[in-house]
Amino acid sequence: MNLSEFHRRTTLSKEELLAHAYGNLIEDAPENFIRLPAPPMLMIDRVTDVARRGPSGSITAEKDIRIDDWFFGPHFVGDPVQPGCLGVDAIWQLIGLYLGLRGVAYSGRALGCREVEFRGQIRPYDKLVRYEVEIRRYTELAEQGAALAIGTGKVFVDDQHIYTVVDAKVGGFKGIAYGDYPNRTAMAVGGIMER
Repeated sequence: MNLSEFHRRTTLSKEELLAHAYGNLIEDAPENFIRLPAPPMLMIDRVTDVARRGPSGSITAEKDIRIDDWFFGPHFVGDPVQPGCLGVDAIWQLIGLYLGLRGVAYSGRALGCREVEFRGQIRPYDKLVRYEVEIRRYTELAEQGAALAIGTGKVFVDDQHIYTVVDAKVGGFKGIAYGDYPNRTAMAVGGIMER
């Protein structure tokens, strides 16, 4: 698909999400276009709805639970549970994807959240996780080469609300991509980003 088509999408399939993660979904994508992480860190299987409402909007996605998901074996031996941080990361992934769907062409980075509350857990015999994110603020700062989205995400397992992530923030930033990984270049070391 071309970039214009991507910006109008309201759903994305598993194949499209994988193609997005690997940089093969959009034939005319700008250099260093914001991407989802690749498996196993990709925490969504499909996007079921995207709504754009001026400076706000929403994005909803699902993930099928598999008994052999990579995190159940090591977390924890004798007590398998999906790490809560992966549910938080899924919310950040969706907010980053929302930035790209709105037209942000920069690398995405999670910037934190105000509050996280866990009321439940995801186990190997659960079936479906649903993520619902209400974007309360979307801002482009073109002069600074940046963009920001802030949203509150809810995580459901088999229709039970188990996590809430309040005011999760994701930014898009121009000029921070490390596209020549694993070569040791100027972008090979992290730390505080220059402002």
